[in-house]
Amino acid sequence: MVAFLVAIVTNYVTAEPPGWAENTVVVWSVFGALAVVSLGLFFWERRLAAGTPDGGRPPVPLGRVAAGGHSMNPPVVSARVRGREAELERIGALVGGSGGGMVVVCGAGGLGKTTLAAEAAAQARGRGRVVVWIRWRDDAEQLGQDLAQAAHILGLPESRLEEARTGRVSLVDAVWEHLAGVKGWLIVVDNVDTPSRVGPGPEPVAAYRGWLRPHGGGVLMVTSRDTTRQTWGPDADLLHLQPLADEAGAAVLLDAAPHAGTGNEAEALAVRLGGLPLGLNAAGAYLSVATSRHRTFAAYRHALETEFADLLGAEHPGAAADPEAARRVVRHTWGLSLDQLHRDGYTLARPVLQLLALLEPVPVPRTLITPELVTDATGLPATSATVDAALAGLHQYGLLHTPGADEPEPGSPAVGRLQLHPLVREVTAHTLARPEPTTTWLTAIDEHLAQAVGTVAGMPGRAGWPTARLLAPHLPAHLDRNTPRSFTTARNTLDALAAVLGAAGAASEELLLRRHVLDHESTVLGPDHPDTLTSRNNLATALNRLGEHRQAADLHQQVLTDSERILGPDHPDTLTSRNNLANALNDLGEHQRAADLHQQVLTDRERVLGPDHPHTLTSRNNLANALSDLGEHQRAADLHQQVLTDRERVLGPDHPHTLTSRNNLAIVRARLAQAGRRRWWHLPRLGGDA
Repeated sequence: MVAFLVAIVTNYVTAEPPGWAENTVVVWSVFGALAVVSLGLFFWERRLAAGTPDGGRPPVPLGRVAAGGHSMNPPVVSARVRGREAELERIGALVGGSGGGMVVVCGAGGLGKTTLAAEAAAQARGRGRVVVWIRWRDDAEQLGQDLAQAAHILGLPESRLEEARTGRVSLVDAVWEHLAGVKGWLIVVDNVDTPSRVGPGPEPVAAYRGWLRPHGGGVLMVTSRDTTRQTWGPDADLLHLQPLADEAGAAVLLDAAPHAGTGNEAEALAVRLGGLPLGLNAAGAYLSVATSRHRTFAAYRHALETEFADLLGAEHPGAAADPEAARRVVRHTWGLSLDQLHRDGYTLARPVLQLLALLEPVPVPRTLITPELVTDATGLPATSATVDAALAGLHQYGLLHTPGADEPEPGSPAVGRLQLHPLVREVTAHTLARPEPTTTWLTAIDEHLAQAVGTVAGMPGRAGWPTARLLAPHLPAHLDRNTPRSFTTARNTLDALAAVLGAAGAASEELLLRRHVLDHESTVLGPDHPDTLTSRNNLATALNRLGEHRQAADLHQQVLTDSERILGPDHPDTLTSRNNLANALNDLGEHQRAADLHQQVLTDRERVLGPDHPHTLTSRNNLANALSDLGEHQRAADLHQQVLTDRERVLGPDHPHTLTSRNNLAIVRARLAQAGRRRWWHLPRLGGDA
């Protein structure tokens, strides 16, 4: 070491060392000082690398904090935000309050979460709040850098950041300790669609020990596609965005293209687009361009039926590589959520969404989406657990709704319902490969629809009625797809469900199926086929249940005339038509005609079927009803007593028809007891033949 010191101070011009180098006291003093400095630097480096002995933290690279590598200003909102007044008011109240908190603006892609957050940020800045905008990049370290920068903007001292750099304090704690003591700020973290990776560390956001916390002196606003309370914890204020109301959607279109049509036409297009802001903005942008082929709201709406692929279903060339581009394109925006669900292990989320997209744009009974259906359609292995997980994931990301889950119909069994946003459904169905796998998938759907109807039809009492009402809108397409290949089987499926709906009093849903069956039978079998006559009779009966008595009577008269010509006057189906015409006439108030016709039917049925046949007993009951409506209460009471006695003997005391007769007898006796006043009572009609 001495030689080294001498060497570094030797004058190589004269080749002689300086005079002080011959003083050993000075040399050894310099050597000792250098040794101490070297050892100190060595141990300080070891301490930084391994952490402090008392459990301190490794240093944090904060070189970019002070400089800030990107803009932290909110994006500019170019158009007026429509239909979000209530949400903006809630955010404004939180930002303008004396405390702080965390608000999560959540919902499916395309609902305008970022736009709402940007507008709220602009309003906060207008009220003098400090606003910092951070865009989540699926990078916990970068989020830490950005929040540290935000805290630095809000006065976090450089000395505190230095402590985090050297590992003496936790950066996340240093940031939030400072933010807790500063008032009047708004920090927005946009597009946190992967909250499980926010960090630091593996703890969930809901633990509130990571980068996102509700405990600051200002407001932390997060936008995300994740809509679950479990993710965000009990202290977050969740604003779950819904599609825009019709009037607000029309306003968005009129703002973008004020000369494209009337308010009513804009509203019709807004309804067609399901109130989805991304779709509304895309349509408005298209209509605002002078060279576009379709220049009006009405023309655009009609064009969607044939040009959906070009107008809203078009692929974006850079969407696969650029998530930000995908967020701005209707076709791709939901693919980001599906990709994320797949990465998170929800491997059936996409195929289940695709299956739902092939059904009608109305609620689907949860019981229809079974592991067997998923496997039969897609060929993928499925269990109850994996299907449950897929549906839960779709719901979590706002792609799937469960209407009525929180408010079941009173007195009805709880039935789970699933529904896609109409535009999500349409885009998803459009992007499926044609014709395969769609053909295979639809075949599986049809098989399971038929099974579901069979299950509902076999349920006792009212148990299957709620599910039957949910299945009804999906059955016409089932018949369409199976005509003429498996027409009879599909037709019988619709008839079976219509019968259940009739018993449930769901006349509108029954009428939908009856009309569809009749239309197809008239084409496939011909207007005079006995099955077609039966379907016309069933349709007339459904119309009568719905209160369309004149239309029902006219149709029953037509069916009766055709049945007498084709089947003969004494055929059981002809007698049924005559009976049903009499019922419709009685409901129209033509009681005498109804009573005369019921008497004729009763006479014919006694002759053709016998006095104890159930249809004969029904005719006797219906004649008694008509006599009572005519005011002949004593004759009606005597006839109801006879029917009750016969039904107890033939059908048993607890048969539903026997109970109806007992009810009708009680009603007519009550009328007799009030002979001085005329009082109308509603007499229940029997199903089936009635």
